[in-house]
Amino acid sequence: MAAGQKSNTLVYAQAKKALDQMKYEISKELNIDTSPVQGDYWGYMTARDCGAIGGHMVKRMIEAAERTLSQQAVANVQAGFRSGLTAQANDQNTTNPNLNLNTLNQHY
Repeated sequence: MAAGQKSNTLVYAQAKKALDQMKYEISKELNIDTSPVQGDYWGYMTARDCGAIGGHMVKRMIEAAERTLSQQAVANVQAGFRSGLTAQANDQNTTNPNLNLNTLNQHY
């Protein structure tokens, strides 16, 4: 790669601030000193410390994605269950008019 080319571009530029904040929160939780960081340059940090911070960031992002996917799956199952109950109730009401509660007073 030629000098000056950058291969890791952000997909969502708005996420940069949140990711930077997450870096510092995780480094504080891991008791890693971030005083060598100058501005946005982490080159004076050890690879071990940066790797630990990055690893924990990825771990948290995967947990958040799994949580979101499981919530979506539960919502889809609940919606399918509700639509199945509604369809079943509609089928019962059309096949047996005696089960229709609206006409119950008319028969008795």
